[in-house]
Amino acid sequence: MTATLMTLMTFARRTVGPGLAAGALAGVLVACGGGYGNGGGSSPSAPGRSGKPGTTQVDVKLVDFKMRLSAKTLKAGAYTFVVKNDGHHDHAMEIEGSGTEQKTRTLAPGESANLTVSLKDGTYEVYCPVDGHKDLGMKTELTVGGSASTGTGTHTTDGHGY
Repeated sequence: MTATLMTLMTFARRTVGPGLAAGALAGVLVACGGGYGNGGGSSPSAPGRSGKPGTTQVDVKLVDFKMRLSAKTLKAGAYTFVVKNDGHHDHAMEIEGSGTEQKTRTLAPGESANLTVSLKDGTYEVYCPVDGHKDLGMKTELTVGGSASTGTGTHTTDGHGY
């Protein structure tokens, strides 16, 4: 072999190899990250104040084929739904009821979107409007009125999955 080729091989072995190992380790750490809905042991949180004045935040996790809200019983008012697609398929969130029908854009895996709506007393259907996902179990009900409750009962049916 030529000296140039030997130098190039030595450089690749010393520089690229450790970089690939570090990248693989980072990928494993990201895949094992915590958060509710993935068996990480933490639980959904109560609605909190969002960045918009006068609104309360509700976290929504979309997975294949489940939907989890941090609260399902709320008082009437303005809410920002912070929607994250933690699944492997495209998903979205739609909220419908009491004269309201609004939805997020379709989210690719890993994407997030915020949906701010003003909710009146009543029952709302919350579901994924993408390709029949609602029929696979990506749906839940949201009750608005009375006193807000953020205790247990925030999980929906598991759906059928693949």
